[in-house]
Amino acid sequence: MACDDKELSILFTGDAGIAELNERYLGRKGPTNVLAFPMTEGSGPAVCPEMLGDVVISVETASKEAKQTGEGLSEAIDRLLIHGILHLLGFDHEKSDSEADRMEREEKRLAEIIRRQ
Repeated sequence: MACDDKELSILFTGDAGIAELNERYLGRKGPTNVLAFPMTEGSGPAVCPEMLGDVVISVETASKEAKQTGEGLSEAIDRLLIHGILHLLGFDHEKSDSEADRMEREEKRLAEIIRRQ
């Protein structure tokens, strides 16, 4: 899957900020860990074809998850950023179990690359 010369917007916010976006754009109440808003989704022409999309991460939720899993905050944020970017690239763990497995494998592969850096 090629993704050359694309721009990505990343917003780090708290639970209140991500909860507002979650409800406004997805109709879901409450905070979540990460949201992804692709710029190429939908039936109309892409507004800015160079723009991959937006990833929003709740640092509050990432911090809570890090404490629960025993990972560091930076690892939790890396994991959420990878997850969000994969959504922008068309991965969707909510479609089916096989898609969820595919996305999880790709998340692990990319996390391993980041850890080696």
